[in-house]
Amino acid sequence: MAEPASDSARPSEGATPPRPQIRRLSEGTVNRIAAGEVVERPASAVKELVENALDAGARRIDVAISGGGKTLISVEDDGCGMTADDLLLAIERHATSKLAVDGAGTEDLVHINSLGFRGEALPSIGAVARLGIISRPRGGEGHALKVEGGKLSGPRPAGTAPGTRIEVRDIFFATPARLKFLKSDRAEAQAVSDVVKRIAMAHPRVALSLTHEGRTMLRLDAEAAADDEEAHLARLARILGRDFQDNVMPVAIEREGIAIHGHAGLPTFNRGNAQAQYLFVNGRPVRDKLLTGAVRGAYADFLARDRHPILALFVEVDPAEVDVNVHPAKAEVRFRDPGHVRALIVKSLRMALDAAGHRASTTVAGTALGAFRLEPQALHQPPPQRHLMELASRSFAPSAPATHVPGMEDGHGDEGSAHTPADALAGFERAEARVEDTASTDDLMDRPLGAARGQLHLTYIVSETRDGLILVDQHAAHERLVHERMKKALAEAGIKRQALLVPEVVELGAGEAAALADRSDELAELGLVIEPFGDGTIIVRETPAMLGDTDIQGLIRDLADEVAELGEALSLKERLDEVSGTMACHGSVRAGRRLTAAEMNALLREMEVTPHSGQCNHGRPTYVKLTLPDIEKLFGRR
Repeated sequence: MAEPASDSARPSEGATPPRPQIRRLSEGTVNRIAAGEVVERPASAVKELVENALDAGARRIDVAISGGGKTLISVEDDGCGMTADDLLLAIERHATSKLAVDGAGTEDLVHINSLGFRGEALPSIGAVARLGIISRPRGGEGHALKVEGGKLSGPRPAGTAPGTRIEVRDIFFATPARLKFLKSDRAEAQAVSDVVKRIAMAHPRVALSLTHEGRTMLRLDAEAAADDEEAHLARLARILGRDFQDNVMPVAIEREGIAIHGHAGLPTFNRGNAQAQYLFVNGRPVRDKLLTGAVRGAYADFLARDRHPILALFVEVDPAEVDVNVHPAKAEVRFRDPGHVRALIVKSLRMALDAAGHRASTTVAGTALGAFRLEPQALHQPPPQRHLMELASRSFAPSAPATHVPGMEDGHGDEGSAHTPADALAGFERAEARVEDTASTDDLMDRPLGAARGQLHLTYIVSETRDGLILVDQHAAHERLVHERMKKALAEAGIKRQALLVPEVVELGAGEAAALADRSDELAELGLVIEPFGDGTIIVRETPAMLGDTDIQGLIRDLADEVAELGEALSLKERLDEVSGTMACHGSVRAGRRLTAAEMNALLREMEVTPHSGQCNHGRPTYVKLTLPDIEKLFGRR
C-alpha cells in the first residue's frame, strides 16, 4: 500500500485529486499474491500436496517435515505418477487434470469429483519456496524438476519408484516478510498434524504417516475392515483414542440425494471447545458455520452452552448441489439448499441421541475411579474426631416410607436436614433390616440399572447389578425425567402464548427483518407471533407464556442474528429449553430427600425407558457404573 501523502503534497480543498495510474502487475507478483491465498502456512501446503496424492489414486502417503514445515516438507505417494510433459504442465498456473471436459471442450466447474482442481497449488508453492518434484508413472520413466522462487530447472531423467515425491524447502524464502507471521516450530508442526489427521479420517483405506524431525507423530495403516463404517470407526479410534470408540453413537440417514454418516459422542462425552468436531463434505475436511450450527442445535437440549460434543460426520451430496470453490483453501462450502442439509444433520443426530437411551459415557467411570485413589499414608493416620461424628450421622438406607414417588410433581422435601447421633444409629438398624427386605429384588439385578440397595447421604442411590454397582444422582436423574415429560407434553399440546397488551415494535435492518419474517410460521410454533411492520421493522404480538416477562427487543435481535448466520432461530428454542429445564429442576426429587426402596427402584426403571436419562439437562452424568473388575482393581485383586 502506498504511503499517505504529506500535508504539503495533498491537493488543496476543492481541487481535483490526481487520477491513479492503472498498471499490469508482473508475473512474479501475481504468482506470489496467488500463493498467499493458497499457501497461508506450512499446513496449507501439506493439505494441498496430500490431496493431490489422493486424487492421484495413492494407497500410501508419507509426510515428513522439519522446522514445523518451515525448513522442509516432503510428501511421497504411490499414486499414478507423472511424465515429463505432465511435470511441466503441473507447475503452470491454471493447469489441471481434475476437471472433466464436455463434448464442446468446456471444463465442467459444477460436477467436481476431486479434492483439488484449480491447478494452483504447485505453482503457488514454487513461487514462494524451493520446490522439487520427482515422479514416475507406472510402466514409464522417472523425471525430476525444480522450481525456486518461480524459476524452473528441468525436467531431467531420474530414477525413482512409481509414484511422486514432492519436497518443499525454505517456505516463504522468496517472501521473507511472511515468515514473521508464522508461529513456533511446535505450533506449526501441530497444525500440520491436525491437517493430516483430518484427511486420514475421511480416507480410512489409505495408509498415512507423519514424521517431524525424524520423530513419528502419526502412523496409520490402511484399515482392512470389509464394512466402510467399521473402517471409518477403526480409523477414528486410532486417531481420537479408544474413549472415542467406546462413547460414540452411529449416525446414518439418507434423504433426497443427501447421505450423512459417521459417529457422534454421547452428551456426557464432551469438551470445552469445538475443536474435536470433525466435519467432511464429499471427503473434504471443512470448517463450516452451517454444519457447526446444526450440531449445536441438535445438542442444545443436552449440553450447557460452554460444552461441545465430540463427533465426526461425513456428508455425501451430489457435487452439483455444493460449491467447494467458496474459499481459496477450500475450507468452506456452500450448499444449494442449506436449510435441507442443516435439518438433515439435526435429525440424524437427534435420532442417534434417542437411540442411545439412558446410556452414559464410560469416561464417567474412569473419572470416578481416579477419585478413589487413596494415598498410602492416609491408611496410617487416625481419623479426626469430627470425621467419626460425620460417620455416625450418616444413614445408608431409607427410614420410613416417604410419601413422594418419582413421577409425581411434588418437588418439595428435606434439604439435607440435620440428624442426631441417636437418629443415625436408628438409621443403621433400619439399614440392616433393609438388606433383608431387598433380598427379594435379586431379579432386578439383571436390569440395566440393577436393584436399589440403599441411599448415600440422602442424595445418591446405590444399585447392584450382576457385574458391578451403580451410583445414581437422584436429583439429576429425576430432573431429566421430568424435563422429558414436559417436552412430550409441549409437543402434544403446543406451547402456550401470551398476548401483549401493547405490541412491541423492533427496528432491524431491512434484510434482517425480511429473513425473520420468512420464519414467522416456525416462530409461531414456538409461541412467538411476529409480523412485518414496514421496511426493516418487526412487530411482536404474542410471546411464549413460559418466558414470562422477557426482554423482547433483545430476543428479536438475537433471533435475527442467528437466522442470518445459521439459518435457524436457536436462541428462542434454547430459552424455552432453559425455562423447561428450570421448571424440571424445581419439580424433581431434591438432594437430601429420603427415598424408600420402592421409590428408588421406580426411579431406576423409569430411567431405563426414558431417552437421554444418562445425563441431566446440563450434560452432566446422572449415574456412574463401576464394574466388578473396576472394583477389584481398587482393592488390588487385579
